Amino acid sequence: MSGLCGYLNAPAPRDAVLGLDGSPLRRLSLGAAGISVAASRDSISLHQETGLLAAVWGRASLDGSRELVAPRLAALWRLRGPKACEKLSGHFAVCIIDGNEGQVLLAVDRSGVHTMHYQRTQTGLVFSSSVAALGGELDPQALYDYLYFHVIPAPRSVYRQQHRLLPGQYVLYQRGKLECATYWRMRFQETDGLPFAQKKQQFLSLLRDAVRQSADGAEKVGAFLSGGTDSSTLAGLLAQLGGEPAHTYSIGFDVKDYDEMAYARIASRHFQTQHHEYYLTAGDVVDAIPRIATACDQPFGNSSIVPAYFCAQMARADGVTRLLGGDGGDELFGGNARYARQHVFARYERLPFWLRQAVLEPLLFGLLRRRQATVLRKARSYIEQALVPMPAQLETYNLLQRYGPSQMLDADFLASVDQRSPLAQLNACYSESDGLSLINRMQALDLRYTLADNDLCKVNMACALAGVEAAFPLLADDVLAFSARLSPRDKLNGTQLRYFFKHALKEHLPAAILRKQKHGFGMPFGHWLLADAGLRELAHDSLNTLKTRRIVRVDFIDRLMQTLVQEHPAYHGTMVWVLMMLEQWLTRHHGVAVAAAAAEIVGDPVPKV
Repeated sequence: MSGLCGYLNAPAPRDAVLGLDGSPLRRLSLGAAGISVAASRDSISLHQETGLLAAVWGRASLDGSRELVAPRLAALWRLRGPKACEKLSGHFAVCIIDGNEGQVLLAVDRSGVHTMHYQRTQTGLVFSSSVAALGGELDPQALYDYLYFHVIPAPRSVYRQQHRLLPGQYVLYQRGKLECATYWRMRFQETDGLPFAQKKQQFLSLLRDAVRQSADGAEKVGAFLSGGTDSSTLAGLLAQLGGEPAHTYSIGFDVKDYDEMAYARIASRHFQTQHHEYYLTAGDVVDAIPRIATACDQPFGNSSIVPAYFCAQMARADGVTRLLGGDGGDELFGGNARYARQHVFARYERLPFWLRQAVLEPLLFGLLRRRQATVLRKARSYIEQALVPMPAQLETYNLLQRYGPSQMLDADFLASVDQRSPLAQLNACYSESDGLSLINRMQALDLRYTLADNDLCKVNMACALAGVEAAFPLLADDVLAFSARLSPRDKLNGTQLRYFFKHALKEHLPAAILRKQKHGFGMPFGHWLLADAGLRELAHDSLNTLKTRRIVRVDFIDRLMQTLVQEHPAYHGTMVWVLMMLEQWLTRHHGVAVAAAAAEIVGDPVPKV
């Protein structure tokens, strides 16, 4: 696995986690400081001079050039300090150790494609792109956040006292003190006076440049192809780059309502790509789960990592070294279905106060409360959801909230965490974009929680496990800036998603792709759980072991597996997956030790596993 780690006046991280994919391990040292990097030579720039070390990992450029990035960044650091980060573009993780001043600068790119974890020790600082290199004591709050979000959002990590940088953020360590700040934030423009034709020309030019730069320097480039608008757009642009057909890769499922292969084939035929397909089975999932749980440096509960991994594995077997992903398009251009749904809820707030408070709500929840006509039930449900403030309104379907934390989680574990923390995190992020339109505020939230904390982690981990480099053209800095300039209506016109995006690409994409509903690489885990004995056995074994951890209530696990999954496999199967992957990760990374840690937290005897 590629990565970067280092230290100042502290024990070195366990850099043995680096270099597992054959990337050369390179080290720089400076007295009580050091940096270790495992990466291909075209994705790392190192610099050492008297009293200073600098490392830039990823596909970064400085003032538009990828040449000698680390030496030029070191010179800029001397002049501008942390503000030097503002001159960097691309996707990167950065480290500068200034031994003369006793300083360390860490930073990551504007989208959070690359990650950086850090921990202050009694004597200094340790840091790594992988939290596994730092290790430590498990944080119960992080495990609670995992059960809420199905990932562990930054700035927290699975270990106590360890933090992860947010997108566009840096941390400056200086003689025992830490300063964390943002060097870049999405600056939305709510009005846009440019004519459509001019915006379209700019947009298509930026996309072509982003695909070209993402493909530059790779031995062989391919693209994920789900058949959605983003992956199809990139596949088409990649096909236009070279003199030979683009290589595209798709995963299918032999389950109704999950298989999107027909759309991938439409895109492939339209762009004449050299297309590769694989139909995933429940047996494949059983085989992959231990590998994925081992590769993840902290619990990760998005099941679509499995099809992403098999897609990347297929590409690697075909000789592909870099795989383009369409991640970011939904968040930047208004493609998530919840944007339209929240727009509908927001309409209720625009009704006159007297009509809502004096007529509709007393009528529906008072006089007609006992009436169960379908139209009245739907009206009550609509108003109930519309009355929930944002961003809590987005969490009305949250599984942990639906079950009830006290009904799902062990009482002693629950007493050790702050149940309000997840929503407080969402509120803090949402409030940072106060005053903007609904679509832009939701976009700001999704860029962090849906993209950086979830989808990018998924694709990066899947590709790293398969031995392929991931690249994300739609998250090029110029494309980010273009999205920020689009008016809210260009992203969501009423309830029409991707309004500008689809119109701008009308001549590029097949009509069927433009009309299709979003799906992606969603996996029919709940269906397979009921149909496949091997997968069911793995899930049962995992959850039975999880019972001994005293995190999740035993009676809840029994009800989940015996009753709830049978009633609604897709919905409740998600929680089975989340709990199974938590146990798989704990077993592989901590074994029995986690039970001891949990017992120490709540003050109980250690249970046997």
